[in-house]
Amino acid sequence: MSALTKAKGFKKSKTGTYLSIGTTAFGALSVVKQLRKARTESDTLLLLDAVVSAAAIATGLAILMRELKRVGDDDVLFG
Repeated sequence: MSALTKAKGFKKSKTGTYLSIGTTAFGALSVVKQLRKARTESDTLLLLDAVVSAAAIATGLAILMRELKRVGDDDVLFG
């Protein structure tokens, strides 16, 4: 099994999905900082960018949660 095949398998595993959720949620910290800065500076354009980024993160997390459920449904031991 090649390294690329193993990497693709990891990406679709429960562990890989949890790791993706963690890194996506970590990105939310940057958006929170951006929101605070935009509000402090009354920068409408920066605020809009932060809101769009937050929506992208929320969508990404929803997709990852769906994938986690799908992986769980395929796993006989998961329940």
